[in-house]
Amino acid sequence: MKKSLIEEKIFKMLMYAAIALVIYFVASVVLSVFKRGLPLLSWEMVSQLPGGGFYIGGGGGFLNAIVGSLYIVGGATILGLGISIPVVFFLNVYLKPNSRLGSVARLAYDVLFGIPSIVYGAFGFTLMIYFEMRTSLIGGILVVTLLIIPIFIRSMDEVAKATPTDLMEAAYSLGATRWETIAVIVRQIAPAIATATLLSIGRAIGDAAGVMFTAGFSDRIPTSLTQQTATLPLSVYFQLQSPSLEVQNRAYAAAVVLTFIVLALSIGGRIIMNRFSRNKIQ
Repeated sequence: MKKSLIEEKIFKMLMYAAIALVIYFVASVVLSVFKRGLPLLSWEMVSQLPGGGFYIGGGGGFLNAIVGSLYIVGGATILGLGISIPVVFFLNVYLKPNSRLGSVARLAYDVLFGIPSIVYGAFGFTLMIYFEMRTSLIGGILVVTLLIIPIFIRSMDEVAKATPTDLMEAAYSLGATRWETIAVIVRQIAPAIATATLLSIGRAIGDAAGVMFTAGFSDRIPTSLTQQTATLPLSVYFQLQSPSLEVQNRAYAAAVVLTFIVLALSIGGRIIMNRFSRNKIQ
């Protein structure tokens, strides 16, 4: 047997082993959470606010954490898209392909992409102290927006850079303006926008460190941007610290809900990506 064939078989075995290992760890985490939390999950827990003494064994649910997570993730996603899409178009339409400014900007976003969420939380907390702001819903939204902007930009930028230059040149040759050319690029990077949104929501809804410093925690559903709010990751974190086994079990139930939301987002994102891909010019 040739040496190249032996090497190919070895690397295939290593690849399959790595895939099996990843699947094993993912399945272990999901199954352990579901095994512990799913039997305890009830409609009352997801439809009620925490009752008196909730964290020492009292009744109630964690509706406040579900709504708070959706508020923060929804607001951050809208702001993140509103900021990131113009940046991507500026880098790929208005700047030259090998522009020094573009290279510096991409390097900066790569660095921001790798910064831990707790650093963003500490930065946001420092600014809030400087401006004499209290922990609030708007604080959590702004910090999570900063957290996911690099994900949006780098994910969409990689696809935008791969857009055929002939496509833009053809648009310009037909008399299209830069704004009209952007409309052509949008159709090309639509799957990337859907992918970036999915990745950003997945990271945003699971963030605990950033919102711990900026959004605070509350047993109530916020009715304004200046009120504190709970999130599902923080609810899990605080309840697991309780000495009461009953409260710890509720933490696993909240973790099940968080996992359900992530799965729903993943399936929805996949459907959107497939639908947009049909309109992509090859």
